[in-house]
Amino acid sequence: MTIKDTPEAWEIRATETPFVGNKTSVRTDEVVMPDGSVVKRDYQVHPGSVAVVALDGEDRVLLIKQYRHPVRQKLWEIPAGLLDVPGENPLHAAQRELYEEAHVKAEDWRVLTDVYTTAGGCDEAVRIFLARDLSEAEGERFEVEDEEADMEHARVPVDELVRGVLAGELHNNCLVVGVLSLVAARAGDGLDALRPAEAPWPARPFES
Repeated sequence: MTIKDTPEAWEIRATETPFVGNKTSVRTDEVVMPDGSVVKRDYQVHPGSVAVVALDGEDRVLLIKQYRHPVRQKLWEIPAGLLDVPGENPLHAAQRELYEEAHVKAEDWRVLTDVYTTAGGCDEAVRIFLARDLSEAEGERFEVEDEEADMEHARVPVDELVRGVLAGELHNNCLVVGVLSLVAARAGDGLDALRPAEAPWPARPFES
């Protein structure tokens, strides 16, 4: 048996969208189960996201700390953002987020991992990149607003982040998945064996 996720779509008898927000919406589908019964499934419809594990020459990861209202906490996170434009190349979006949130650019980009954040209740797909060979970006800093205006920045050693994750001190899903994937990749075939930055992404097909 091959352990690999596979595409499948069960029959939908009816669908409605009871809520439409600024970036996301909520959909209710009537789905036919294998036994023929029909049940309702509510889920958030999400455009998708990108995130960046930006690793500097001293083996530190670039982090931001931002207030997240739903959980009433300030979380340490890796730079991330929505795929605002349908069909947008996720690498371009990740490069934009790294510039906007940290005023940093990177020369070496690879795909670290792809995840569904909450597949039982949301269709959000996130591509997490590894960015290396970092340097300060040229030009003026991006003008931030709202929660981003209160962001803090730090560069934290990988080993310290792993300890924080396992101690229950760091909770952002992209940070947790990204850092642990980084450590796993190093212990396996190495970082240079990761998928190229333009690798296909069936969950969010994009233009080159």
